Amino acid sequence: MNRPVPLGRRSVAALLLVSFVGVTAFGWPLLASTGSALVGHSTDAPWLFALLLPLLLAVVIAQISEGRAAGGGAPGLDAKSVALLGVLAAAGAALRPLGAGTAGLEPMFFLMVLSGRVLGPGFGFALGSLSMFASALLTGGVGPWLPFQMLAMGWVCLGAGLLPGSASLRGRPELLLLAGYGALSAVLYGTVMNLQGWPYIGGLAGSISFVPGDPLPANLVRFAAYCLTTSLGWDLPRAALTVVLCLTLGTPVLRALRRATRRAAFDAPVAFRPPQE
Repeated sequence: MNRPVPLGRRSVAALLLVSFVGVTAFGWPLLASTGSALVGHSTDAPWLFALLLPLLLAVVIAQISEGRAAGGGAPGLDAKSVALLGVLAAAGAALRPLGAGTAGLEPMFFLMVLSGRVLGPGFGFALGSLSMFASALLTGGVGPWLPFQMLAMGWVCLGAGLLPGSASLRGRPELLLLAGYGALSAVLYGTVMNLQGWPYIGGLAGSISFVPGDPLPANLVRFAAYCLTTSLGWDLPRAALTVVLCLTLGTPVLRALRRATRRAAFDAPVAFRPPQE
């Protein structure tokens, strides 16, 4: 299957780097000791971790330079890939406001999952992060949480591109696989984003509030209670809508994405010939 953004060594290294920093950014409050300087500057942490944004861009730059530096073969993020990325990111950004604020319904998830499935983990990561960035500009949702949203959605799309059977699994089994993954990723996305904001929310009841420096198991119990009482009512409808859309619209969307990929011929070699006299 043609993949518009192949994952090579530099791309994988950049993805691992940004993922490591992302995991650190999401989870450091749970591991920091009471006397840690980070705990004393916890309100500044979301802004400090805004360095995720240039790291996300570095992933795309690595993909571009890798294809060009390889010399011959399939290019990295070429003009056709950029065009397809722009169209799908715009579609994802346009879908997000349709459900935002209504019981957590976000129809963009199904498109991100299907696109990552067809176009691969490299394209999926770039698409997920760019779609969240574009939707934030569209809805005015720009803030210190945006790099975290970009990273989390990039992980969702990347995971879809890594699902098994991309070359052989078709029909109802594939739709069920994507629907199951979409439901799981929709809930995990909400959980991960809860972890990003939960340590900085004041005024919560002691049974669900973050306690800096407490043992990890105690804070995890409070975090689980926080998710169950505050966000599960948003995460489950998001997951249910993703399942419904994958099962009902999945076949035509997958067919359209695969047709576009075949016609774009991303693997076709590029050759420049001198003009004939």
